[in-house]
Amino acid sequence: MKPSSMLVAATLALALSTLAGAGPAAAQGEPPRPDRPRDALPRPAVTVSATAATKVANDLAHAWLRAEADEATAAASAAAVNARMARALARVRGVPAVSASTSGYSTWQIAEKGKPVRWRVTQTLALESRDFAALTALASALQQDDALLLSGLSFSVSAEARQKAEDALTQQAIRAWQARAAAAAQGLGFASWTPGNVTVRTSDTPWPMPQMRAMAAAEAAAPPISVEAGNTDVSVVVSGEAVLESARPSTR
Repeated sequence: MKPSSMLVAATLALALSTLAGAGPAAAQGEPPRPDRPRDALPRPAVTVSATAATKVANDLAHAWLRAEADEATAAASAAAVNARMARALARVRGVPAVSASTSGYSTWQIAEKGKPVRWRVTQTLALESRDFAALTALASALQQDDALLLSGLSFSVSAEARQKAEDALTQQAIRAWQARAAAAAQGLGFASWTPGNVTVRTSDTPWPMPQMRAMAAAEAAAPPISVEAGNTDVSVVVSGEAVLESARPSTR
């Protein structure tokens, strides 16, 4: 027999001898042992959730006004709108409590049967303030003196007020979740539990939307604006797994 063949034969004989000495358990894999530690076995878990919610007073006011013109040419309409918006912005700068931004500049042609073609140009002025009286007074003046039209008015919760409310609600929701997890563990016959994967989700911040109101004619005196800020619902949801441990001994 060649040396290489002798080496292969010896290695094979050693492997067979080791396998035979180990017995059937080693050849087929060790079966589960009754004395295996409990931590080595999958532990049951229950998913529970809890919600905490409150109403937060709106502390931001939003107003949308627009400058609008219909003229025989696009250039004439644009000039009229630009002049009105320039006057409006100058007035807004005189009210430090109110911030402003412009958007929504658009131009389109209006063609009606039997009437000359006209061009309409519009531009939106958005106002925001924590001082409701200052904002509503300014909006009224912009309608009356600068021929802007009020498109809508809305209220919202500031980021700071929302964060403060959500921080407090998070603690409430966590305590409620812990109580539910403990109750679930007790009901299922387990003496204790530990948190598994848990998520904390806050309510989405709504985008302020204008509440439409009847438009006053540009030449008419704008009446004072009466407002009621109202509240916004803020909530926090905690959900996740409670891993159950230490099953209670049987009382039988």
